[in-house]
Amino acid sequence: MSFSTKGEYGVRLMVQLGRRYGSGPSSLAEIAAEEDLPRPYLEQLVMSLRDADLVTSTRGSHGGYELSRPPEQIPMIAVLRVLEGPIAPMICATDESAAAHEPTCDRTARCTVNFLWIRIRDAISTTLDGMTLADLVPERVPPIQPISLQESRHP
Repeated sequence: MSFSTKGEYGVRLMVQLGRRYGSGPSSLAEIAAEEDLPRPYLEQLVMSLRDADLVTSTRGSHGGYELSRPPEQIPMIAVLRVLEGPIAPMICATDESAAAHEPTCDRTARCTVNFLWIRIRDAISTTLDGMTLADLVPERVPPIQPISLQESRHP
């Protein structure tokens, strides 16, 4: 199973917003330049993330986008579901509820391979559900102050 560029670029966008969390709105132009991503594509992705209430937008000269809540409160499974849709290594093993879709395979009732796809889906979902955006955002460590040569000789 592989994720598309939509998922990859969207996660990179969310990580950048996570790094900037608490410092106000960030412009997509800055993020696009820092991540070497196409700004028009980020504009499309951020609309989906905004509609899912993962990010908020602010208009104006100091506007931009920011996370709607702290990075530790944003599960990665929510981000990837918005960007990629349901986790589904095969159509018969989607993580959507049964009411949300009709079975598209007439072999589902007697299929023994379906067990494999469900295990793969569950492993991916469990991994993503156990991670938050904070897990991908490095902690901000205060810069180390240089020690002068004289200070290092005398404790």
